Amino acid sequence: MSKESLQHKRNNDDVYDWIESYQQGADEEVQTKLVKHYEPLVHSLARKFSRSRAHDDDLVQVGMVGLLAAFERYDPKYGRSFESFAVPTIIGEIKRFIRDKTWSVHVPRRIKELGPKIKKAADELASELQRSPRVEEIADFLGVSEEEVLETMEMGKSYQALSVDRSLEADPEGGEVTLLDLVGQEDGGYEKADQQMLLEKAFQVLDEREKQILLCTYFEHLSQKETGHRLGISQMHVSRLQRRALKKLRDSIRVELSECI
Repeated sequence: MSKESLQHKRNNDDVYDWIESYQQGADEEVQTKLVKHYEPLVHSLARKFSRSRAHDDDLVQVGMVGLLAAFERYDPKYGRSFESFAVPTIIGEIKRFIRDKTWSVHVPRRIKELGPKIKKAADELASELQRSPRVEEIADFLGVSEEEVLETMEMGKSYQALSVDRSLEADPEGGEVTLLDLVGQEDGGYEKADQQMLLEKAFQVLDEREKQILLCTYFEHLSQKETGHRLGISQMHVSRLQRRALKKLRDSIRVELSECI
């Protein structure tokens, strides 16, 4: 046996001794040795599922959780190497994290699980057909309905949300706006316009004196005494006409609303 083979076997023996010690409650030094030994493996697996550099750190941390779980559950009696046991465990943790934690909005679990299957099926069919597969071909390949494929593809756009501060080109001259600038807001002017039209129509039931009294008291904010002085009538007369005018308006508006309904 070559020196390289002997060294590799000796290293493996050390690793399996560390794992056994870890399972028996060894101190943090043993855990640190194990983590450093298998850290490149976790990084390699994380990169395969990463969508961006910013995503790497999260997946590495999750992969480390899977690695520690593999240390605890590994049993050499099954005749498998630790690596062959650890890789599915680490990948399982990473996939679970991607499925449950990295979507910008909540979507059904079946959509999250069907998405990767659709991508894999599309790649296989594209290679086989030498063209992009149609939706019905993907559906037949996976044994699902076309509606499920379309729904999953549409919901896949919800994986990452755009920031409302993201800049968009607004004109050919290079002017920019943000998504927030394009978000609509409730305009109270429409409601005011509706109210004004309703009030103008209701005002038609009033006689000229009643209109003058309401205009003075509610639009020019004059007191009843000032209104009476302007119109040449007593304050008591103003009060009586004002009550009568308001009652006419309420009755008219009530009729108008019931007709709209």
